[in-house]
Amino acid sequence: MEIYLTVVFWILGAVIGSFLNVCIDRLPENKSLLGPPSHCDKCQRKLSLLDLIPVFSYVFLRGRCRSCGAKIPFRVFLVELGCGLLTALIFWFKGLSLDFAFIAFYSYIFIVIGIIDLRTQLILNKIVYPALIAGLIIAPFFIKGGDGFWGHWINALIGAGVGFGFLLIPVLVTLGRGMGLGDVKLAALMGLATGFGEVLVAVLGGIILGGIVAVFLLAFRIKKRKEAIPFGPFLSLSAIVTLLWGSDILNWYIALFTR
Repeated sequence: MEIYLTVVFWILGAVIGSFLNVCIDRLPENKSLLGPPSHCDKCQRKLSLLDLIPVFSYVFLRGRCRSCGAKIPFRVFLVELGCGLLTALIFWFKGLSLDFAFIAFYSYIFIVIGIIDLRTQLILNKIVYPALIAGLIIAPFFIKGGDGFWGHWINALIGAGVGFGFLLIPVLVTLGRGMGLGDVKLAALMGLATGFGEVLVAVLGGIILGGIVAVFLLAFRIKKRKEAIPFGPFLSLSAIVTLLWGSDILNWYIALFTR
C-alpha cells in the first residue's frame, strides 16, 4: 500500500510541477496564471491534453512542439520530474500527515522562487509576501519548537527574525553587492518555515553550497568575477533539505562539539 501511495504522490507531484512551470514562466512577466491556456510561445498553438501529460509528453515529443518543432525548455521536464520525485520522497519519510502537506507546500514555493531567481535574478515579492502570510498561519501546526500553540508561533517568528538578520548584515555591509534584499526576505521565509535553530542549518547550508558552486564556476571560467551568481537557488535547495532532515543535521552538528 505504501509503495502504491508513493507512486500516486509521484504522479501528483509531477502534475503540480507542471503548474509550477506555469508560475515560473508567467509570474516574472506579470501574466495571469489562469489564462490564456498553455500554448507554444513560438507558433501560439494551444496545447492538447496529450501535450500536457507531465514528464512523458516531453519524452514522447523529444522536447519539441508538436506543430512547429520549437524546443521546449529542458527545465520544464526537470521541474515536473523533480517535483514528482520530491513529493514521493516527502511522503516516504513523513507519511500521510500534516508534516507531509506543509513540507510539500513550502518545497513547491522554494522551487518556484529558486528557479525564477536562476532565470531572472529576481526574488519576487508577489511570491514571498503571500508565502510569509501563509507561514504565519500554519506555523503553530508545523513548527515543533516552543511550548504550545503560541510557543510554536513565537519559535517561527524568532526563526524568521534570525534568518532575516543573518543575511541583512552582509547586505548592509556590502551595500547589496553579491546579495540583495530579495535574499534577505527569502531567508526570513526560510526561518518561518523551519523555526529557530534549524534556520541556521538552512541559511548556512545555502551559503556553503553557493560558495562551493561559485568557486567551481569561477575556477572553470564559466562565470567571470563581476558576473552575478543568483543566491536564491542555493538558499531554496538548502531550505528543502532542512525541512526534511534539518533536526538530524542540527543534532549531528551539536554532537560534534559535545562529545
